[in-house]
Amino acid sequence: MAPGQGERAVSDRVRDLANELFGTTRHWHKRIVRSGPNTLLPYKENPPDRVIGADDIVFADFGPIFEEYEADFGRTFVLGEDPVKHRLREDLPEVFKAGKRFFEADPEITGAALHAEVARLAAEAGWEPGGWHAGHLVGEFPHETIDGADVESYITPANDTPLRRTDKTGRRCHWILEIHLVDRERGFGGFYEELLTL
Repeated sequence: MAPGQGERAVSDRVRDLANELFGTTRHWHKRIVRSGPNTLLPYKENPPDRVIGADDIVFADFGPIFEEYEADFGRTFVLGEDPVKHRLREDLPEVFKAGKRFFEADPEITGAALHAEVARLAAEAGWEPGGWHAGHLVGEFPHETIDGADVESYITPANDTPLRRTDKTGRRCHWILEIHLVDRERGFGGFYEELLTL
């Protein structure tokens, strides 16, 4: 990632590097690289390609398939010296770790409870949650249909089912925890995600 590069071009280079290093040729969801004001937008949005600036914030969200299993991984990068952007980048993994500790401490935790804790942690750190959910199911490709109407597939306020459960085939459910934090007033956000249930 460098100033003057388009988001789509960076995404394509990361795709090519993953293929070269790991033999990854398929992704189960669209590849995302977003910068500046585009970092405010949730996954479902498709903003126009933007050129990355010299004092920018950028996040990447990739869902590669490894040996027929879905992965999902997101990180944020800061170009330049803006202290608020750097603080956001540093807060993202801390909120993730605190959310994971909260998950691990309660064997009966529901999606609603974990979502509420992530929102609390975001506010405590001085940020606003950027999306309607804080994560989702992941598994063998293709996994159970993740449908916007199927709240049990997401870490969301409406999901009052235990996250530790088995799917329809009897396999243990695995979850991705997504931390999307935004500063709407300053016009940027950041993103961090990885597997929660390791």
